[in-house]
Amino acid sequence: MKQVIQNFKTGELYVDEVPNPSISENMVLVENKFSLISAGTERGTVKVGKANLIGKAKQRPDLVAQVLQNIKKEGLKATIDKVKTKLDSLKALGYSTSGVVAASMDSNSKFKPGDRVACAGQDYASHAEVVAIPQNLVVKIPDNVSFEEASFTTLGAIALQGVRQAEPRLGDKVCVIGLGLLGQLTVQLLKANGCRVFGVDLSKNLIDLAITSGADGAMLRSDSNLNTAIDNFTEGHGFDSVIITAAAPSNDPIELSAVISRKKGKVIVVGAVKMDIPRDPDFYRKELELKMSCSYGPGRYDNTYEEDGQDYPFAYVRYTEQRNMETFLDLISQGTVKLKNLITHTFDIAEAEKAYDIVLGKVEEPHIGILLAYPESETKKISLVSVQSNAVSNVNIGFIGAGSFAQSYLIPYTKRGGASLDTVVTTKGITAKNVASKFGFNNASSNSMDILNKAEINTVFIATPHNSHASYTMEALKAGKNVFVEKPLAMNYDELEEVKKVYSESNQKLMVGFNRRFSPIAEKIKSEFAGNGEPKVVNIRVNAGFIPKDHWTQNKNIGGGRIIGEMCHFIDLMQFFTDAKPVKVYADSIKTDNQNLTTEDNISITVSFSDGSIGNLLYLGNGDKSLPKELIEVFSGGKVGRIHDFRKGDFHKGNKQIKLKLDGKGHKQEVEAFLKSLNNNTEAPIPFESIYLTTLTTFKVLDSLATGLPQDI
Repeated sequence: MKQVIQNFKTGELYVDEVPNPSISENMVLVENKFSLISAGTERGTVKVGKANLIGKAKQRPDLVAQVLQNIKKEGLKATIDKVKTKLDSLKALGYSTSGVVAASMDSNSKFKPGDRVACAGQDYASHAEVVAIPQNLVVKIPDNVSFEEASFTTLGAIALQGVRQAEPRLGDKVCVIGLGLLGQLTVQLLKANGCRVFGVDLSKNLIDLAITSGADGAMLRSDSNLNTAIDNFTEGHGFDSVIITAAAPSNDPIELSAVISRKKGKVIVVGAVKMDIPRDPDFYRKELELKMSCSYGPGRYDNTYEEDGQDYPFAYVRYTEQRNMETFLDLISQGTVKLKNLITHTFDIAEAEKAYDIVLGKVEEPHIGILLAYPESETKKISLVSVQSNAVSNVNIGFIGAGSFAQSYLIPYTKRGGASLDTVVTTKGITAKNVASKFGFNNASSNSMDILNKAEINTVFIATPHNSHASYTMEALKAGKNVFVEKPLAMNYDELEEVKKVYSESNQKLMVGFNRRFSPIAEKIKSEFAGNGEPKVVNIRVNAGFIPKDHWTQNKNIGGGRIIGEMCHFIDLMQFFTDAKPVKVYADSIKTDNQNLTTEDNISITVSFSDGSIGNLLYLGNGDKSLPKELIEVFSGGKVGRIHDFRKGDFHKGNKQIKLKLDGKGHKQEVEAFLKSLNNNTEAPIPFESIYLTTLTTFKVLDSLATGLPQDI
């Protein structure tokens, strides 16, 4: 299918053929008819992409701070690799579309093929022939509303939420600063609320359009008579509310809003403007109320609402994102909101670059509402796109999932190990196409069956969200493929036993991404204890840091939580050092009334092993980021080995300290070991029994927390 893409590294903007997206639970697949270019927002987005590295850094100082912190924790090289992966990506543009439902997996059975719908969401409702949208960001279009009009729905919902924040009353006098598309819609919505509306902008054309849209008055910001006109309009009192819909780096909208507001008035910020709040005289002495309007309403940035499809109770949250979208469409249907005067250009998707030339000012034409149209196409439903035709090696690999981790570690090391990269599959076609082009895959796809059904692919790497690992592993094994799956192998007892059964009936190799045992420093320390003949004590302290409860890893249904999702690494490492089986586990966690924490954020685990060894794990989310993340200590036979964040370590014996400078967490070595086992037809690097017991132990940890009792393994 065709999609508008910007290369975030180079800034290049173009239309490309990419695989169509796939859908999962709580999502709707839509064939677009029209999409709206939000000139102000997208102009800013595209300009950031076109900026050099320093320019990008200036735009996101928060991310720069994260990079600096990451350098301290993981080192310069690892951090640079991560940054390069983030920068070298393709960005989807657009967030407001209309079209027809092609398929639906929404939980409410609300949508069916053929339904006319409007769609919202950055990275979802993109300028593409086909889009996959979360169910709460899709609404049906009234019969008397055209696709062209419905493509404004997201912008309309944003404007509507800004008006709701102002809480206008009949007769209120309201100023709208910034009369672009968002401002024009805001003017119409305020008039529908019985307000007297005044507009301010830098453009004479937009001033005139606002008057046409219903504004009672409007003037250029540069007009010397502006303040006098506002005094006359408000009878010297100032505006009851000021809604800022401008998108500008200047602080002028904020400063102006304070000057023209009445005492105890409201300032609502909808657009992206500089916000150096001048306390005195106006904000302070007038006791002004400053409110931020969060995009298109309640639900925005709430993953449970936007991604999991959980709605808010109607009685308690009257207007959500979705209900704001529905309301805006109703206003169009009733004739209250009129959009025809706001549509200045329409381009076919194949000519999208011409549209952005206007948006970016390369072609000087008056514009406000620019639409992209999507005519029927034979290629829009194709899941597999050929990218290149490299030779196939003895180990021919398909990747299911290709997020930042896979791109930073698994794919590069696989390629360097001499394997051939056949097909990469991601749910978003744009991601698959980018990864295929960047790393040299022959094909990009959005359908895992394009890998599982291809006989030439003999090995599958799985790097998807945790809840899909077991199912993909079993499907790949049944299809006769060797499997490398990132941790965890399974999310519960039933999945684990099913995987065990399928594996036992196959002749394929199975590897799980427990990388730490392959790190050079871990192998060195283990070798120092070889032939020791005594049980070991393995102490592991993990300064894991705080993770919000709404992060996908904390979601029991998707990430499995921190025990299943990450602590498995350290159970495996204990097995590696002891060369023994875990036989019993006891776990306890901090008891707190802090609702931001889970029982898995701060936990102590003790594992007993078959040879008498003991493993102690302190996994902590309540520490400070300045402390290195991982400290591992191994005690036995008068010797001590230590690992400091897998960047350095030391070994103590005979009253002497030996410093170790073996860097890396073992990602490279684990991939090399797996590929070697495939090429030489030897056993997988980690015995399946060990993988099974590590996974089983994590489930037993959860049982111990629930019961307060030790659990036999």
